[in-house]
Amino acid sequence: MSEWRECELGEIINLKRGHDLPKRLRQDGNIPIISSSGVSGFHNTSKADAIGVVTGRYGTIGKVFLSKVPFWPLNTTLYVENFKGNDEIFIYYFLQKIDWEIFNDKSAVPGVNRNDVHKENILTPPLPEQKAIAEVLSVLDDKIDLLHRQNKTLEQMAETLFRQWFMVEPGEDWEEGVLGDLVEVKYGKDHKKLQDGEIPVYGSGGVMRYAEKSLYDDESVLIPRKGTLNNVVYIDEPFWTVDTMFYTIMKQPNIAKFIYQFMKEKDLASMNVGSAVPSMTTQVLNSMPLLIPSDNEFEYFENAVIPYYQKTKENQKQIRTLQSLRDTLLPKLMSGGIRVKI
Repeated sequence: MSEWRECELGEIINLKRGHDLPKRLRQDGNIPIISSSGVSGFHNTSKADAIGVVTGRYGTIGKVFLSKVPFWPLNTTLYVENFKGNDEIFIYYFLQKIDWEIFNDKSAVPGVNRNDVHKENILTPPLPEQKAIAEVLSVLDDKIDLLHRQNKTLEQMAETLFRQWFMVEPGEDWEEGVLGDLVEVKYGKDHKKLQDGEIPVYGSGGVMRYAEKSLYDDESVLIPRKGTLNNVVYIDEPFWTVDTMFYTIMKQPNIAKFIYQFMKEKDLASMNVGSAVPSMTTQVLNSMPLLIPSDNEFEYFENAVIPYYQKTKENQKQIRTLQSLRDTLLPKLMSGGIRVKI
């Protein structure tokens, strides 16, 4: 570790406050606008060149974003204005290990002061080792990104097949019905008293944590009850879902994937019955109209899309493994606990 250098963070990078850009002034373009929670829109001009590293100044604190194209960092962010000769990708990963919350002012309007961050004492390797560390972590993230893109393609293939079979070419003999004819909609339950485990706990934003036991073990479609209403989830493993979500019990075989595709086609946010907090009800869901095909047609569709769903599940498992490996390696690589051969 003798060649690693002790210094203040401000000696290896210079952070700068982002720039205001009201929505009324935004113009159509392909320049990403990065807020404290990530890309929040696009504009026709940039304020920073690639490669860019951005983190939240107030609002969402602690997330770090990488832009490989010119971008506009909003005034809710801090971005690296000067890398001072250090490897940009290494800095992106290095900033992820910083505890940003300790710099979060607890006043009426919380925020991160860049001057305080610049004074953080750090330990940093020389440039060749920075590049080697960045390469190790980038390989993992590139593989994760590839798997996500594969899953997106598989999802689009299933969507195309569903639309062709059940929306473009519906059978004349299909019965008119409602969603409640095919599924039973159930409320999720509070998870706070559950011990940690291996069962995924779903909220409207996705997996929140892993718990000791499941609420339901069979195929299901999860539908947000509050919050982000359009985030419908298909699941075919034991799970728990919180009380801001509904889960569904299928009333006949071979329909779970059909129900998932059907629900994804619906703009659930437009069916909101809440006020300040978007909300959904069992009454609205159960009364949603649909054409019900024959049992044979359900089975044909099930068999046609099973390979897509199976491959997606395999990819998701691999993604979780790679993410766990990356998250384990990152702090050890950044502290010198694990060294990379140059």
